[in-house]
Amino acid sequence: MSAASRSASLGGRLWRTFMAGAASVLFAFLMLPLLGLLTATGWSDLVSGLRHPLALSALKLSFFTTSVTLALVVGLGTPLAWLLARRAGRIPRTVEALLQLPIVIPPAVAGVAMLLAFGRRGLLGRWIYPEGWSLAFTTAAVIMAETFVSAPFFVQAATSAFRRVGEDYITVARSLGASPARVFLRVALPLAAPGLVSGAAMSWARSLGEFGATLMFAGNLTGKTQTLPLAIYTALESDLRVAQSLSLVLVLAAFTFLLLVRGGTARLSRRGERDDERPERWGDGRDERREGA
Repeated sequence: MSAASRSASLGGRLWRTFMAGAASVLFAFLMLPLLGLLTATGWSDLVSGLRHPLALSALKLSFFTTSVTLALVVGLGTPLAWLLARRAGRIPRTVEALLQLPIVIPPAVAGVAMLLAFGRRGLLGRWIYPEGWSLAFTTAAVIMAETFVSAPFFVQAATSAFRRVGEDYITVARSLGASPARVFLRVALPLAAPGLVSGAAMSWARSLGEFGATLMFAGNLTGKTQTLPLAIYTALESDLRVAQSLSLVLVLAAFTFLLLVRGGTARLSRRGERDDERPERWGDGRDERREGA
């Protein structure tokens, strides 16, 4: 083996060692806190913590508010993402950049902003609220805060998914007589479904873990606005077992949901590949009726 070959082989081994070492350091850093949580919380502690009244009310409220939030985000965000993906120019790019602002601003700032916009003395409060009533510090405020911080994750992922839908598919569907609604429902949605599901999962996970905006806009009222993250924060001051149990529930729920989403995304991708081979499904049947006539 020549000196050049030995040098190249040594350089390749050093590079692979460096890459593996850097990846291992980050992976270990991310996994160690979760491992610490799992090993520190025994089965008896988990059961005891979940029986606490604070835990039960926070669990029910969190899963209710995140479910409503997810429905709102998907129902309103999907049309918005489709419009952004189908439009070009400065205005759509500006709108898309503005929609990403809630991702980068601190959650506490988001909570203050929502309070100043929707609070009793906020930007809209003096016109939309009856005397003595306000959305702030209610369960509806929790849903609003979760929607504000989580919707951009879905819209961003959905916009990217719709942009990956080939223009040829849209053109073929329209040439077969499909209406714009049919193109969206029968072509764009199935092809973009894996990205939409992934975006919905990210949005749901973000709303489940929301803390700062909820605390500032909705408060920390047990049974009314106290979600799982707020209950963990409260429990740390009185009963560590409850905080550990709720933290473990959050981790397990997120991990289970992630596995389900990954499995569902893979199935949707395979189904989309099969549907790509049957473009005749995209028409509205007028071509077939003309042929039969």
